[in-house]
Amino acid sequence: MSDETPICSAKGCRADAVWVLAWNNPKIHTPERRKTWLACEEHREHLSQFLGVRGFLKDVVVLEEWESEDSPRPSS
Repeated sequence: MSDETPICSAKGCRADAVWVLAWNNPKIHTPERRKTWLACEEHREHLSQFLGVRGFLKDVVVLEEWESEDSPRPSS
């Protein structure tokens, strides 16, 4: 992992990421595949709703927990 602080995936946002939004598009991804978006506190709900309405959102996890998990996860 890079020394750079992860930033929010919301368009134009440069805030530090606090959350990982794990998602997949069932039309193009296998069920176990997880893409990720990062979110700051301000944009977590908006990005979650965007993915949720489309049926893509699978999990929302605190960034520190996501990074500390022993099992490797697919990257975005």
